[in-house]
Amino acid sequence: MQRPGLPARALGVLTATAAALGVVLAAGTESHAAATPVTPPAPRSSVVTWGSSAYPAGTAAQDLTYRFVIHTSTGGRDLRIRLSNAYGDQPVTFGRAYAGVRASGAALVPGSNGRLTFRGASSVTVPAGGVVYSDPLPGRVRPQADLAISLYVRSAGTVATGHPGARSTQYVAPAGDHAAEEGAAAYSRQITSWYYLDAVVVRPRPGTGAVVAFGDSITDGSASSADTNRRWPDFLARRLLADPRSRLAGVANEGISGNKILADGSAESALKRLDRDVLSQAGVRTTILLEGINDIKATPGPTAGELIAGFRQIIARSHARGVCVVGATVMPYEGWREYEVADEVVREQVNAFIRTSGEFDAVVDFDQAVRDPATPSRMLPAYDSGDHLHPNDTGMRVMGDAIALRDLRCGR
Repeated sequence: MQRPGLPARALGVLTATAAALGVVLAAGTESHAAATPVTPPAPRSSVVTWGSSAYPAGTAAQDLTYRFVIHTSTGGRDLRIRLSNAYGDQPVTFGRAYAGVRASGAALVPGSNGRLTFRGASSVTVPAGGVVYSDPLPGRVRPQADLAISLYVRSAGTVATGHPGARSTQYVAPAGDHAAEEGAAAYSRQITSWYYLDAVVVRPRPGTGAVVAFGDSITDGSASSADTNRRWPDFLARRLLADPRSRLAGVANEGISGNKILADGSAESALKRLDRDVLSQAGVRTTILLEGINDIKATPGPTAGELIAGFRQIIARSHARGVCVVGATVMPYEGWREYEVADEVVREQVNAFIRTSGEFDAVVDFDQAVRDPATPSRMLPAYDSGDHLHPNDTGMRVMGDAIALRDLRCGR
């Protein structure tokens, strides 16, 4: 399954005012610590073209404009953005939001910056724990395009929702509303985090679906080169686009550094965030699950049986929503500072389950793809970023190439 669809002028036609209805749902006014946020259903006929997992991202700021650069996977029409205040302790008000085609840096292609609306209004307030979709912005979005989503945050609470570690340069106009401006002059600060924006969706050709890469820092691309889109899900997205037989074209990267299956850390566990980060994504047909390494190397860590029980929960909940699950084997990490021989036994037991249980719809053997044949508990040096845990750009490409595209579809 595959398939593609803002060019130089790709968003030039996205300047018309949207007509469809936006959606806002929230878990009351309590902070996330008190209640799990409710994620609205994805707009019909939409497919996620970009995604990034949201989690608590430090102290919130207000009366400033963010310009976030995102790289699309699939193309289509009628762009919408999803804004999350999932971890906020108070409402966040966005004064205005725009979407345009990035030319270079924080500058946009002239004529491409289109105003986004929310139920027809330029401004929207997202309650604590809430998520909102914009109205559709008419016009075509190109696959593999750099878009700039500009958000003026008029007011915010104390805790920001976002994604530190974007592995790409983002821009901030530190005072006032500069969302409509196509020039870069006001955007004098650079950061490497996304805030509030956690998904972008489009309406592609009928029958197109999406893959969600669900994982930890390896999926997040922690050691890949910044500003180059060389995480393994990026390589996968390019392969899907190039394959005329595939109807899967959207790819959302839902990796979080340090993430575990069973326990919370810098973010919620995979079990807790599954619904919002995977199952709620527009057009999701398949998820590739690459988790477990942070559980295994923790002290104390879970048994293989406990981890396998976690995998089974993810499989069952995904299947209940009609989503295929591709199990990815846990990669070798001998040489990493937390490596223990006893943990290697657990890793091998978990990988045996992934490979042979038959409970996944398919398996991608990342372990075999990147390990050193002479020392299977280690990553091959050519693929190692140097810390013995995270692959470099070459290793990321090898991972993306190891996925059999035919295995990304099942009959659910």
